[in-house]
Amino acid sequence: MDYTQLGRTGLKVSRLCLGTMNFGPHTTEPDSYAIMDHALEVGINFFDTANVYGWKKGEGVTEKIVGRWWAQGGGRREKVVIATKVYGSMGDWPNESRLSALHIRRACEDSLKRLQTDYIDLYQMHHVDRLTPWEEIWQAMETLVQQGKVLYVGSSNFAGWHIAQANEAAKARHFVGLVSEQSLYNLNARMIELEVIPACQHYGLGLIPWSPLAGGLLGGVLEKQAQGRRASDGVQKALEKARPQIERYENFCREMGEKPADVAIAWLLAQPAVTAPIVGPRTAEQLDDNLHAMTIKFTDEQLKTLDEIFPGPGGAAPEAYAW
Repeated sequence: MDYTQLGRTGLKVSRLCLGTMNFGPHTTEPDSYAIMDHALEVGINFFDTANVYGWKKGEGVTEKIVGRWWAQGGGRREKVVIATKVYGSMGDWPNESRLSALHIRRACEDSLKRLQTDYIDLYQMHHVDRLTPWEEIWQAMETLVQQGKVLYVGSSNFAGWHIAQANEAAKARHFVGLVSEQSLYNLNARMIELEVIPACQHYGLGLIPWSPLAGGLLGGVLEKQAQGRRASDGVQKALEKARPQIERYENFCREMGEKPADVAIAWLLAQPAVTAPIVGPRTAEQLDDNLHAMTIKFTDEQLKTLDEIFPGPGGAAPEAYAW
């Protein structure tokens, strides 16, 4: 396994991040344990979760699974850099969602209990909260850091100007601010190249792409249309819209002698701004498949071909759309 720094921090994380969103809804608890154990065996030390995962409001199903896995001991907690999130609705009562100081404090305490740990390595804001001032957000986060309950703070689904706004507000308070951004990023979704990636590079944020396979669209959808997520209405609609591109892409992968899913992850790993794509295997075998992506190296010509199949926005703004 290869490791890299998380943005401008001294924290070392694996080049693949284990996503846990399937744990509970799609992957049984014993199978989830097997995947996490196997992740440690192959050197993956970076796990991502969220308080809303499990999709039973207020229950934190997935965090609880991770916590019970840690409770088995064997150095499991000590080996893992855990990233979880705050923002989503955890109840129907006021102040059980978003980023008020009250909700941040309560949500953190609840995540700590579910995870059966006394600290969170990376506490990520799951979405920007336009109703809460940054002074309030940072005061709450600073308190958690001072208490030792949170080590680093990250964002997810922020626009480039949100990253700038957040870190300038943190700088004025002499606080470290955001150290990472978790964004939708894959060959078929490259909008963040306009402003999010430049903002991450300017402020030294690690970039953690989610949905590297575009929900299955880049995972060999033409060959496996009736299997798993590829059979969903959303993926099938996306396929009809992008069928010419996907046909070219899967032909390109066959010429390389590689699986489409592996090529998609390898492309993200080849992007200079990317820290670690999030992979969400449902089985330990799928995790092994994901590992192969780390061995794929592209020629300049191959990268150019992928750009032709899936054109990005044209680079960073404003040059991407102005003279």
